[in-house]
Amino acid sequence: MSIFNYKQRNNIILVSIIVLGCFILYALSSLISAILGAIVLFTIFRPFYLYMVEKKEWNRPAAALIIIFTSLTLIILPFITLSFMVIGKIAEVNSNPASVQQLVVKIDAFAGSTFHQPRFAENTMQKLGVYVTDLFPSLLGSAANIILTLLVLYFLLYFMFVQIREFEAAMLRYAPFREQYAIKFAVALRNSTYSNVLGQGIIAVVQGALLANGFWIFGIPDPVFWGVIGAFISFLPVVGAPTLCIPASLLLFADGHNLQGILLLAYGLLFIGNVDNALRLIINKRVANTHPLISVIGVFIGLPLFGITGLVFGPLLLSYFLLLIEIYETNRMAADRLDRIQSSPDN
Repeated sequence: MSIFNYKQRNNIILVSIIVLGCFILYALSSLISAILGAIVLFTIFRPFYLYMVEKKEWNRPAAALIIIFTSLTLIILPFITLSFMVIGKIAEVNSNPASVQQLVVKIDAFAGSTFHQPRFAENTMQKLGVYVTDLFPSLLGSAANIILTLLVLYFLLYFMFVQIREFEAAMLRYAPFREQYAIKFAVALRNSTYSNVLGQGIIAVVQGALLANGFWIFGIPDPVFWGVIGAFISFLPVVGAPTLCIPASLLLFADGHNLQGILLLAYGLLFIGNVDNALRLIINKRVANTHPLISVIGVFIGLPLFGITGLVFGPLLLSYFLLLIEIYETNRMAADRLDRIQSSPDN
């Protein structure tokens, strides 16, 4: 006969589950970006999947494979392409440092005579090199790790879609709050994901295109490359794509093209910057209002953990965390209200 009663056995089992769960989470810590990425892609493409399966009555595995191919084309490949573009540009600079050095000397001479900052370009290039290394650690460090992450991500995503009803029922069953709050959390999670990923993605593409167009008009070298860089920099709060117009305009000033420099600076800071603000206002009204502080703090959280993908995952994690706090507060107030009702003299 067992020395433990029913309640003690349940408590022991619960502690064992928690301990084993912590070990499993620790073992999977290197794949957290794959798990989070699968959740994000599931949230984004869920309406499209249901449309194909329920409206068009397509085969579930085929619909899941279409979504995998679509997400690879629209989301994953641009990140990888940007990384290879940056690495290629670094290799190009290393193979021909004289051309870059000429630009640095020219800008430093102008900055020294005008702003009393004789080492402006040199210091900026050094900081940019450190920043790029921090931003692309996964690709610069291990291509095999990226392949493994993508395989795990799409393996999870495939079965999340193929067994979508079972997956969502399990989420509702094991959610640590009541079903109505679980559904509320799911809706808020979807809106937050749309705002941070789709909304910011639209802004990034528009800003990158406008930046490339401006650089091409004013004769800045490699406008397409800088447009792509600007698209990804637009994920950074406060900084954004328009700031790239500052060094570009300094280059024009250093070459003696003062009017073009002024026009490019105004184009970037006034036109592209206001397009950014207008798009954010429209997206926040139609999808979800993501506070700028969430983006700022989220980026600082995400970059050290996930590299370049932290530009997206960081704000998402912070948004999810704040949503959980909101639901916890709602549950706590509901529990307090129930306790007051049960302890009232009338009962």
